Amino acid sequence: MKSEIIEGVKPTRMELLRIRKRLELAEKGHKLLEDKRDALIERFFKSIKRRDEIKREVEDILKKAMQALIDAEMIMGIDQVMISAKMVGKIGEIRFLKDNIMGVKVPKIDRENLDLRAEGFYSFTSTCIRLDEAKRLFEEALRKLIDLAEIDGAVKALALEIEKTKRRVNVLENVLIPKLQATRKRIEMLLEEREREDFFRRKRIKAIMERRSIVERST
Repeated sequence: MKSEIIEGVKPTRMELLRIRKRLELAEKGHKLLEDKRDALIERFFKSIKRRDEIKREVEDILKKAMQALIDAEMIMGIDQVMISAKMVGKIGEIRFLKDNIMGVKVPKIDRENLDLRAEGFYSFTSTCIRLDEAKRLFEEALRKLIDLAEIDGAVKALALEIEKTKRRVNVLENVLIPKLQATRKRIEMLLEEREREDFFRRKRIKAIMERRSIVERST
């Protein structure tokens, strides 16, 4: 398939130098974007793997926490567990910040204002060890869920950046670079053709001048 040339480019040596420079920059940019895309993809799959690991950890912790809670309800009764749960302090307000992964902005949760070991104000004599175990496990699950939320946000941001980088690579690879190469080749061909015409023109003029000189000397 024949590549299109860039319209409006004059076949001059100045334009040829400019096109060569643009092509050099485009090829360097293409290489850098390919490297960036590959690095982002590698980081993306590492993040996916870590996200899946955290998901499994959360599921396991929540399973144990729910079992501990059920045991506590059986020992204490559901009403007493509900009363005790309402006496647990608040963990604080969740605020979102921004982090940077390879130039990609990703969400980050501000943990400074969070108390992930919320104090229980209930009496230990009115509860049981299984309720304390459930509280500890739910706190652990919450920490993991915050990690999961952050890495899930990073995965989504990386996926968007990968797609954007892929599009830029494709534009350079399939549109701009072929156009620049075709334009360079076209200018080089026209300049070579012009040089050949000038060469033959000079040769004809020289031949004419030589014949005229011979005629003048013979008369």
